[in-house]
Amino acid sequence: MTVAEGAGRTYWTNINRPFVVGFFLTLGGLAAFALGMAITDLITIWIYIAFALFAALGLNPVVQRLARAGVSRTWGIVIVYLAFAIVMVAVLWLIIPTVVEQVAQFIRDLPATIAGFQQTEFYAWANDQLGDQVPALLSEIQAFITNPANIAAIGGGVVQVGVGIATTISGLIIVIVLSLYFLATLPEMKRALYRMLPARNRTLGEELTEEITGSVGGYLSGMVVLAFFNSLFVFLMFTILQLPFPLLMAVIAFCITIIPLVGTVLFWVIGSLFALFASPLGALTFAAAYLVYMQVEAYVLTPRVMNKAISVPGSLVVIGALVGGTLMGLLGALVAIPVTASILLIIKKVFIPKQDAKV
Repeated sequence: MTVAEGAGRTYWTNINRPFVVGFFLTLGGLAAFALGMAITDLITIWIYIAFALFAALGLNPVVQRLARAGVSRTWGIVIVYLAFAIVMVAVLWLIIPTVVEQVAQFIRDLPATIAGFQQTEFYAWANDQLGDQVPALLSEIQAFITNPANIAAIGGGVVQVGVGIATTISGLIIVIVLSLYFLATLPEMKRALYRMLPARNRTLGEELTEEITGSVGGYLSGMVVLAFFNSLFVFLMFTILQLPFPLLMAVIAFCITIIPLVGTVLFWVIGSLFALFASPLGALTFAAAYLVYMQVEAYVLTPRVMNKAISVPGSLVVIGALVGGTLMGLLGALVAIPVTASILLIIKKVFIPKQDAKV
């Protein structure tokens, strides 16, 4: 191995030791692979942190409004999270009894449903065509249900569903706690970020950060307002058309339509199909009325609500949402528009002035 020294630096040329070179290259590759695996294993934690930071930025404008009204930031955070807790308890109080009641009603109506099915022409046609195979099929179904191995498999599936629900609840609790910490320390986090920038760039960095965080908070607040109007419209339509469970469908509409771009279209399909089981005429009326509402929301409500919060060309909104949803799922679809607006802001405030300064 030859050592070449010059200009205060040392260069190593490993010509005669290929084994040493290969060893260190392999060791570096393994270290990079282990680091990549660690980052991949922590992807759930990164998602929790991103959701929590996003929620903190969304709630920060409300806390700032309370601060301008004379409420301290600490009490403002307490008021915001107390109101959020009340809303969540009310939503759960609405959903859980409804779901339990519907499951119980399904179990009670199951014998009558089966008896009604046995009176249909299709069941009679199946008996005529299959003959003795129908009792045999029923026996196999009964044997499958009473088989302990199958019961264990079904129980395992139920356990997996329960584990999934418990994981979701624990993740939601983690996001809420993290967002509380982020919201409480958001000014300190911003100041620490400013201190990391060179002194000559701190003023511009502070201006960009304030505009970006303000646009994110305004965007999230706007999405909540639009989702609330959507749920209110769904509640009124289901009540007027005498469709079942208007409150439950309003809550579902709020949760789905908060997703940008695809949320309203997705609920239009879900709400229309749900209404179809109760009343075909009511479903047709709801589908038509909701289509009209979608146009009103797109051309009247959204510009008024979002105009002060964020400004992104329509083509970039679609492209950003598609890219974000493809890469990161729901989180990507939620953050796509603010991230796109942030990139446009950086280009406008940093890149274009540098290009204009070049002669």
